[in-house]
Amino acid sequence: MKFYSVAISTAFVVTLVAVLVLALLPMPELQEFGFDIGFDNDKLNHASAFATLAVLGALGWPRRIVTLVIFLTLVGAAIEILQGTPLIDRDLDVFDWAADCIGIAGGLVVAMSINWVMRRKG
Repeated sequence: MKFYSVAISTAFVVTLVAVLVLALLPMPELQEFGFDIGFDNDKLNHASAFATLAVLGALGWPRRIVTLVIFLTLVGAAIEILQGTPLIDRDLDVFDWAADCIGIAGGLVVAMSINWVMRRKG
């Protein structure tokens, strides 16, 4: 079980770094590096990224759910604020942050379901 916890926690950190890089690189650099991943719908990209983070975080640290939710909510807000700065020069959109929060909620439901199934098997 220890390996599982370390693997999930590591996956969370790697995913968080990837989300931050994709969210905070200015658009010309993203296009220059050929990053064209995700869905055509920006809100779906936000929701899926934060759902993935919520699932990994909740499975990696099941006793820290409240801290995880606060952390991810603040990360989403910080991304939006930074995207609105001249340095990043992308769009600050409160609805992107709302999509992040919806993704967090959905990810928690998935993680709780996985934990429930795992407890019933064990």
